[in-house]
Amino acid sequence: MLTDLKTAKRVTGAKQVTRALKSGSAQRVFLAENADPRITEPVADLCREQGVETVSVPTMAALGSACGIAVGSAVAAIVE
Repeated sequence: MLTDLKTAKRVTGAKQVTRALKSGSAQRVFLAENADPRITEPVADLCREQGVETVSVPTMAALGSACGIAVGSAVAAIVE
């Protein structure tokens, strides 16, 4: 699943992922398990409301690396 992030169109960060969810363009959302729940919980709740699949990733560093960025990421999404 993480390999999909390397090639797909994606957004990272809570604000951009939230925007993608609200606009209906998010297809799958990735949440880092070690991220602050104050960041991930609202995104997870919105995913449930929108019926968007979520994928749990062990660490923020792993998620950031999968997105091709040099820093960790709490959330990321594959978008249309």
